[in-house]
Amino acid sequence: MPPFYSPDNVPLSWNPTLISQYDLAGPRYTSYPTAPQFSETFSESDFAAAVERSNASQRPLSLYFHIPFCDTLCFYCGCNKVVTHNKSRAEPYLRRVEKEMAMQAQWFDTGRPVKQLHWGGGTPTFISDDEMAWLMAATQRHFNLVDDDSGEYAIEIHPGRVSANTMKHLRKLGFNRVSMGVQDFDLRVQKAVNRYNTLEDVSALVNALRVQAYHSISMDLIYGLPLQTPQSFSITLNKVIELSPDRLSLFNYAHLPHLFKSQALIKDSDLPSPQQKLDILAMSIETLQNAGYVYVGMDHFAKPDDSLVQAQRAGVLQRNFQGYSTHGDCDLLAFGVSSISAFGGVYVQNAKLVELYQQLIDADKPASVRGFTLSDEDHLRQFVINQLICHFYLDFDQVQQRFGVNPAVHFATELAELVPMVEDGLLTLSDKGIQVHNTGRLLIRRVCMVFDEYLNSGSGIRYSKVI
Repeated sequence: MPPFYSPDNVPLSWNPTLISQYDLAGPRYTSYPTAPQFSETFSESDFAAAVERSNASQRPLSLYFHIPFCDTLCFYCGCNKVVTHNKSRAEPYLRRVEKEMAMQAQWFDTGRPVKQLHWGGGTPTFISDDEMAWLMAATQRHFNLVDDDSGEYAIEIHPGRVSANTMKHLRKLGFNRVSMGVQDFDLRVQKAVNRYNTLEDVSALVNALRVQAYHSISMDLIYGLPLQTPQSFSITLNKVIELSPDRLSLFNYAHLPHLFKSQALIKDSDLPSPQQKLDILAMSIETLQNAGYVYVGMDHFAKPDDSLVQAQRAGVLQRNFQGYSTHGDCDLLAFGVSSISAFGGVYVQNAKLVELYQQLIDADKPASVRGFTLSDEDHLRQFVINQLICHFYLDFDQVQQRFGVNPAVHFATELAELVPMVEDGLLTLSDKGIQVHNTGRLLIRRVCMVFDEYLNSGSGIRYSKVI
């Protein structure tokens, strides 16, 4: 057990005054440094050096595939997507993804086992059952997929637009985890955001997934959507609890219509007030914890026996571009438009536009257009932020042993910035390290921001609020 572990059976403390005081805008830290720091000056030699480091490390692999297509537009969505009813658009895109895999397989040691695989989007089930089988077979040709069902092979789905037969097909292909975007069961809210899935839809699908022996079912909800109230969302939440997902994510809707055009279709007057959003969140946290779910961190809850909770208790939980993860020991290779790889001390991002992505692949060029090579200081701060956001503690001895620096000296300025948080009861500083209390766990992004060297660069980047 980690030296400062906070027992997961202790309810989170809700302090409206402190939440209001510290609820600033900031990164979600699915990476450090964060994506806005990626640069187009990242070169082929940078890439080659990182590949060499990755191969030498012999770390297992995690594969991510971005399938951007959706056949309907969810007004709240900020994902990189292509909304179309034309199913024939998938096949030429998937051909390029397969070619990208072939190119990557020439550079990387692909004998390493693929412990983790994830299809995201968009809506991955936009593609046909035959195309799914084709993509998995192509992946198997180029990479060493495990065949004993021990890997974490996950897919994101829209529960209102996928059949039990398709999920059975995916299970036979090797998928064993499902993440479904429920968002809200209230019909008025669904109409306001153009996202429909009934309780009957989701319940029938969950029952089928359990019969099909999926290892884990995760559900996503969003608070802050138009026409939501604490009362209406409580009804949705209790219905979800009855369905008993293994994991549950409760995301804050950030209304940014200047960045995401579809959000302009949502009426500002229909949005809950900031106080209503906080009331929804407070009610949700209390309800989920009373139902036995553990607050893992950020927006994530899980059952006590879930692997995320077990990894957190063991001090090995990690955070990556898909959120919290039990496989921090993997190098991540990502395929498809806008996807981000992380290996050998670099981040590499593919072109964000489908047309450009396909043009690059057709020209036998890497699809990546931006990247970042982490410095020694970046690795140090990455570790610090990961420990805090995953485990709510930082062990100074561990930092000293791993990086050869004295944290009390190296981070003297940052530790001084934490003093007001100590005085407000969010955390404790000692000669052993930093312990974030239950009062501060909801504000962990704000704590991590203190150690982010890039936040005050004057870039003008806009982030969502930490709550």
